[in-house]
Amino acid sequence: MRKTFTAEFKARVGLEAVRGEKTVQEIGTLYEVHPNQVSDWKKQVLSGAAKLFAKKERAKADAAVVERREQALYAQVGKLSVQVEFLKKSIGNCSGASRTCRAVARAIDGRRAMRIVVDIVN
Repeated sequence: MRKTFTAEFKARVGLEAVRGEKTVQEIGTLYEVHPNQVSDWKKQVLSGAAKLFAKKERAKADAAVVERREQALYAQVGKLSVQVEFLKKSIGNCSGASRTCRAVARAIDGRRAMRIVVDIVN
């Protein structure tokens, strides 16, 4: 039956191997793990150490992307608001029977789309 090790245990063994106070063979004997496994965990600790510091950089980049997207959505909301106001004024001039008036009435139903965009932004 295979042994399964927790991430905490692997990290502890890997860090001890990185310290270099004991040989890989000694660490393997101490923790009852094969030396090859100790070497693999040491490599994983060393390769994963850079990721700890990269998280802050990635978070800053993600925040910039979110801000740009938010600005684009606000611009779209503004554009749609202007269109709705124009259409409201236009429908006031319609008699209701003409093809143009029906098209304007359908366009005003487009306010629902603007409400969806506003809900996304909020």
